[in-house]
Amino acid sequence: MASVASSYARAFADVVLSSHLDANQATAELRSIAELLKQNPELRNVWENPAIPAKEKRGVLDAIVRREGFSKPARNLMAVLMDHRRVHFLEAIIKQLQKELDARLGIAEAEITSAHPLGEPDKRVLEGQIEKLTGKKVRARYQQDGSLLGGAVVRIGSTVYDGSVLGQLERIKEAMSSETV
Repeated sequence: MASVASSYARAFADVVLSSHLDANQATAELRSIAELLKQNPELRNVWENPAIPAKEKRGVLDAIVRREGFSKPARNLMAVLMDHRRVHFLEAIIKQLQKELDARLGIAEAEITSAHPLGEPDKRVLEGQIEKLTGKKVRARYQQDGSLLGGAVVRIGSTVYDGSVLGQLERIKEAMSSETV
């Protein structure tokens, strides 16, 4: 499944970037289509049913594209997925597409956990520091965890930067227990 999603995601990323489309908009359109499919199981059944002629499926697709104002590349991707009976891979394709576009555009996704809510100025400073550290633009998601006591923990992929008070206390405890008397 991963290779199928990766293949379609790479191809769609190629189209988005070579056509100079807004990557966020293209991804949002696919998410909207995925949401339509979630909310309308009948639509999913039509698009996945091999007994329904491709022309009729595309007619439904084209009506939705006109109504929602989706781009031609998003429409074409959905047509290809219908033709190859791959509509059920759409969610996986979207996830892989986001990773592919982030990698190509030099964007790092950071998960930032802080003990207390951060104001906009603090968020900007923290994101600026992460950008300097990674050399990439940052897309940050924030959450809170009061057990940190203070500071923040930043996770970028599998790398964790622990600047929390709890983390500092743990490091002090480890240092004290490993020293010989």
